[in-house]
Amino acid sequence: MDQHSRAFVGIDTSKLRNAVAVAEDGRGGDVRYLGEIDTTEAATRKLVTKLAAKYRQLTFCYEAGPTGYGLYRLIRKLGHDCIVAAPSLIPKKPGDRVKTNRRDAVGLAKLSRAGDLTAVWVPDERHEAMRDLSRAREAARKDLKGKRQQVSSFMLRLGRHYPGKKTWGPAHMNWLMLQKLEHREQRIALEELLGAVRQESERVERLEQAIRDAVPEWSLAELVTALQAMRGVDLVAAVTVLAEIGDLSRFQNPRELMGGISVSYPLKAPPATRSTAAASPRLAMVGRGVSWSKPLGAIGILHVLAATSRQRWRPHRGRCARLPGQRK
Repeated sequence: MDQHSRAFVGIDTSKLRNAVAVAEDGRGGDVRYLGEIDTTEAATRKLVTKLAAKYRQLTFCYEAGPTGYGLYRLIRKLGHDCIVAAPSLIPKKPGDRVKTNRRDAVGLAKLSRAGDLTAVWVPDERHEAMRDLSRAREAARKDLKGKRQQVSSFMLRLGRHYPGKKTWGPAHMNWLMLQKLEHREQRIALEELLGAVRQESERVERLEQAIRDAVPEWSLAELVTALQAMRGVDLVAAVTVLAEIGDLSRFQNPRELMGGISVSYPLKAPPATRSTAAASPRLAMVGRGVSWSKPLGAIGILHVLAATSRQRWRPHRGRCARLPGQRK
């Protein structure tokens, strides 16, 4: 009891059952698999109480995943440390492809004891709710893009080409509605497709309005206003970025911020891609390297990059640093 006063608890989470393993402190500390428990709050409280009666200090850990942060908040509420580990940064032996709940729980406990786990940033409940709203809007935009593509493909197949320049504006929608098709079945199909586009457009508008209404009560409202001072960043884009990244003050410098969203600046571009990098600063910035000092998670990275890529990047010659390979 005195020798092993600290224990590291690894939990392999799932929808209905959680596998639990305990690694006692010290290099020669015993590692035991305790079995599986229900994912209910009562079962988790019972496990924590049982282990707290045996060990003086407990450190729990589990992989970040679809189960969310409810387990983390419950354990922290009970007064114990908990780590939500970044799955992509968990050390793995070459050739170790056997994956079971027991092996994963035991492995997490051992890695936590060795200090080899990298924790992800866990948002508070209000911040997570804002992130859910932002991602719902992203999903709606993706659905809207798919519906519009269906209409465009349908009209292309019929040989109908819009004579204007800007698509999906009021003029384009009027042109689509005024199309006279020969067959009744095609007219019904077009009406249904256009109705789906209108529904998705209204859905996006409702979600964007909900975001605007929620920003004044958000803890990062002032930072949202500050980000809008940057050219091409509107309120929705600023909320999307901050909902995924969180408070920017947790990063010590811009390099950590870029590493956290899997973006870095190339020091030496390959000769075949130098002209491309010089022609497009955004291409030179995104996707060249990966640094995981402050991991966001795969979903967070995709949302941040999607939000920033939609904004117009038109650098002013006098205000932007010249990129490698760019002529004077």
